[in-house]
Amino acid sequence: MSAARPYELLTTAGDVTAYLAGQGLLGRLAASVDQLDVDEVTAGNMNRVFVARGPLGSLAVKQAPPWVQVVGPEWPVDPSRIASEARTYERLAARVPESIPTIVAFDESRFVLVMEDLSDLDVLRDALVREVAEGAASAGDIDYAGLGAVVGRFVGSLAGSTSVAALGAQEHERLVELAANPELCQMTLDVVLDEPYREHDHNHWHPALDERVRALYADAAVREAVGGIREVFETRHEALLHGDLHTGSVMVGRRDGAQVVKVFDPEFSFVGPIGLDLGLLWANLELGAIAAAVSGLPDLAAARYSAVASSWAAFAAAWGDDASLAGIERDAWRFAGVESMRRAAGFSHAADIDSLPADLIPEASVRLFDAARHHILTGAAVPGSSGAATGAEFVPATTVPQPDT
Repeated sequence: MSAARPYELLTTAGDVTAYLAGQGLLGRLAASVDQLDVDEVTAGNMNRVFVARGPLGSLAVKQAPPWVQVVGPEWPVDPSRIASEARTYERLAARVPESIPTIVAFDESRFVLVMEDLSDLDVLRDALVREVAEGAASAGDIDYAGLGAVVGRFVGSLAGSTSVAALGAQEHERLVELAANPELCQMTLDVVLDEPYREHDHNHWHPALDERVRALYADAAVREAVGGIREVFETRHEALLHGDLHTGSVMVGRRDGAQVVKVFDPEFSFVGPIGLDLGLLWANLELGAIAAAVSGLPDLAAARYSAVASSWAAFAAAWGDDASLAGIERDAWRFAGVESMRRAAGFSHAADIDSLPADLIPEASVRLFDAARHHILTGAAVPGSSGAATGAEFVPATTVPQPDT
């Protein structure tokens, strides 16, 4: 980690109240500090988040500590990562303001973002888990095709406005330098593109995957394919990315009867391969579809897969370069593969599967692992799934080729 100067951390409700008053933001919420209620709503891995509410309104306050929040000081990370998030929000505000939270203030000295309170919305992953737990036979309140279209347009608009073609070579090179995010890119390289393919203390998996994981560590075809994906990640400076676009980075809900979708937490943002953002999204939508399928909810699984197709259509329309689409799609599915593999057998799993009844987790884990391997090797959707187009049932894991053991 690069050395960060000391700064005060926000750890209590009083700290947050004093901070807002000191920044001249109290008047947006209340006439006096004693009218404020502050709750900690930290849910992600990296940062600490609070929501302050008063009679006049509410705000979210997010601070980057000098470490990974979910681990603590033993995993130090440069807190200036939040500057990447602020820069990305600034660019997006000019292009897709309806898809991101409104940014109120950025305090570079204390690594704090103050933004629109989205607590009336649900984190998409939480909504996915809740639908399955409640046994929803269909998509319920979520319009998955509409959700996919919003996020696809988000990715396409960001990429389309920050490519070499849009900016020119000199301005694009400046953006590459400005948006460099080496520590968090290294974290992606380690956790997504390295550790799951070898023995490592971070890795864990369901026992149903024991044989598959042993075979994975000796799988030369996968190792070669992942090496190619890693090279794409490290060398393709195509456009500005969100960098961590999974279902925990999307919020969904309704305001005045209309569906609202917001993309947040672009702290992993950097200039890289366009397929990354799409692939991370698709992997996590597929993960949610697998959870629905093994729970006996095929219509819900198909609805979730519809967001893959709609995101791709919206991306393609916003991106506008038809000649490059086939290559971007292949990259996206390969990135979906490595994202799914780390969810199956790496460091950070997902509640979609971990929250299932114990007797369903083995099948879900196997399906996820096999889909991940397929994507890595082929750069394509699983045949017969609705990831490629419209809603067919998810293919059984046994139809996916397995390595020799």
